[in-house]
Amino acid sequence: MNKSKDFLRRVVEDDLKSNKYQKIVTRFPPEPNGFPHIGHAKSITINFGIAKDYNGDCNLRMDDTNPTTEDTKYVEALKDAVKWLGFEWKDNVRFTSDYFHQIYNYAIELIKMNKAYVDSTNEKEMRELRGTLTEAGVRSKYANRTIQENLNLFERMKNGEFQEGEHVLRAKIDMSASNMKMRDPLLYRIRHTHHFRAKDEWAIYPMYDFAHCLSDYIEGVSHSLCTLEFENNRDIYNWVLDTLNLKPPRPYQYEFARLNINYTVMSKRKLLELVQNGIVNGWDDPRMPTIAGLRRRGYTPESILNFCDSIGISKANSMVDIAQLEFSIRDDLNPKVPRVMSVLNPLKVTIINYDGFEEIDAPYYPHDVPKEGDRKLPFSKEIYIDKNDFMENPPKGYFRLTPNQSVRLKYAYIITCKEIIKDDNGDIIELKVEYHPNSKSGADKSGIKVKSAIQWVEINMAKRVEIRVYDRLFLNETAEGIEDINPNSLKIIKNAFIEPAVIIDKPDVRFQFEREGYFYADPIDYSDEAPLFNKIVGLKDSWSNKKKSPQKPLKSEPKKVQIDGEVVPMNEDEKIVFNKYINKFKLNSEVANTLARDKKLSNFYEEALKTLNSPITIANIVTNDVARELKQKEITELKFSAKDIAELIKMVDDELISTKIAKQVFEEMSKSGENPKQIVESKGLVQISDPDIILPIIDEVIAKNPDNVEKFRAGNSKLLGFFVGQVLKATKGKGNPKIVNKLVAQELSK
Repeated sequence: MNKSKDFLRRVVEDDLKSNKYQKIVTRFPPEPNGFPHIGHAKSITINFGIAKDYNGDCNLRMDDTNPTTEDTKYVEALKDAVKWLGFEWKDNVRFTSDYFHQIYNYAIELIKMNKAYVDSTNEKEMRELRGTLTEAGVRSKYANRTIQENLNLFERMKNGEFQEGEHVLRAKIDMSASNMKMRDPLLYRIRHTHHFRAKDEWAIYPMYDFAHCLSDYIEGVSHSLCTLEFENNRDIYNWVLDTLNLKPPRPYQYEFARLNINYTVMSKRKLLELVQNGIVNGWDDPRMPTIAGLRRRGYTPESILNFCDSIGISKANSMVDIAQLEFSIRDDLNPKVPRVMSVLNPLKVTIINYDGFEEIDAPYYPHDVPKEGDRKLPFSKEIYIDKNDFMENPPKGYFRLTPNQSVRLKYAYIITCKEIIKDDNGDIIELKVEYHPNSKSGADKSGIKVKSAIQWVEINMAKRVEIRVYDRLFLNETAEGIEDINPNSLKIIKNAFIEPAVIIDKPDVRFQFEREGYFYADPIDYSDEAPLFNKIVGLKDSWSNKKKSPQKPLKSEPKKVQIDGEVVPMNEDEKIVFNKYINKFKLNSEVANTLARDKKLSNFYEEALKTLNSPITIANIVTNDVARELKQKEITELKFSAKDIAELIKMVDDELISTKIAKQVFEEMSKSGENPKQIVESKGLVQISDPDIILPIIDEVIAKNPDNVEKFRAGNSKLLGFFVGQVLKATKGKGNPKIVNKLVAQELSK
């Protein structure tokens, strides 16, 4: 059992002690409208993990109440993700559509109790009648329909006699409720859409808030665990179950913080955009945060489980450093995988005083890994070393091979450079060296002191391999979209070499390439004739030196376990602010929750709104960038004001600068306190929207990529994203993405 008592486990233990439930039953209820990502993995580990810890059951249920977006391929992907992580669900996979008849009958009961009615108000009028945060709503005139009228209309809705939007079924609760979700929420809507399981049986489908709680009850769920954006939905959850007076025990809902990771996005819409624009090569691209992408990159189930365990369970939203995920896979692979030698950037070395051939015994594992296994390394007078392991004019502190410094070939001999051969361009193409016969590893009697040992492979027997080196998909910690893409997130090395045992003996599918990192034999594109390896992660965090303040390596830090995860629910004032942000400003629940709970942040936000009415864009920069500054400073110490932020966002809204440039300007504002307009003007950061400037850049990009142009014109429309990305890169992020998209599509269609 998980030793840390997070707030969810404390709730479960209290309920067991009080005999509230005889058995713990949880559920993982994703909507099958997208491929699962690392955020789903957290929910899976929480729901299945708690059930396992307390000898309970966890159901896998597909929340298939929206027929317009759901598909069996997503169902299979979700099932596969749960299995891959090592969990088993109780009985068969369940579907909310399994309960459509029961849910419909519960709706009939509410109508008979005069607690639900068919409303024929149009969407615009219904929105107006809801009221505001400070004014009560007005109940629809159709709420006065008789029970018999409602029963008749609801049955006719089910039979498909009405058009979409003509009628809805609403709960009759309280049009003056402070929680605006309780102002007669929708229970059913009309959808004339084919359902992938129910086929064409239904013309009406239950809303999430109605179907979710009843599905939990039908399945005997005890604890309905969901993410924090559903906190305000809990009131509806309880109302439905309490009003129907269902036989106990009944389920209760508890919320935890969703997973947010820097340098990535987890919005299904944004991930779909990456796929559709050809920025990535499908949902299983190893740069994607999807389970399929992580698996193909080489992540193990154990590493994902350890990562989810290490970040804990909290009631407060926060950002997790992706370095913590990368640490988890390093930590998992280090005691497991064989060490082998590869040369990714080969330089030929001829050992002028060596003749013949030998095989050198070498272990797969270092002495501190309790595993056994070894292989034979072929050795002859011709070998490859990495170009980075030789320097003709080295800087101070360079300990590898130089004209005046010997080096050891790992597991083999010490060599000394004697001659450097260059091509007509002055590039080094070969080294002539001598080896020291009495310096062999394990029996060295040469007395020569060297400061480094480098990897190598024997030329004639080494296997040529393709290496795909993946980096973070986004350049910015708080990535927003395509404009934040890291153009160097994938590097393909076609001419790398690896020792033959890796291909011939296949001791594993994951390896540590010594001094390079951890690699995985690609499960799709690999073959013995054309071996291909994906880089999982480097041996250390190569991004840490890019951060402003140095951080200690993750391994040296004690494991952070969030024990006190329970946060006081919103008070009435916070709820009023939250509802205003959701309903009036149309903020998403996560952003609204962050602002509503932080008086200092919400005051700053509303001060900025006095200057510029752009609530969503301002909210995003305040909850991400301004909030980050306020973690380290008091508001009086900031070098920018709310008015400055509003001026910055106005330039974004007016398309004078892109959101990517806005982040650069914000960083400069934070340091210097300079006005955002002055920064943009002095640094020449104004967004380029003039077609006369953009078109020549597009022409140049097209001219440099004739093969991709041909593929695009042959029907590979996904390559549009590639060309757009290249143009934006050429403009150093200053190109207007909308205009670039339009012009690129126009030029490629000629």
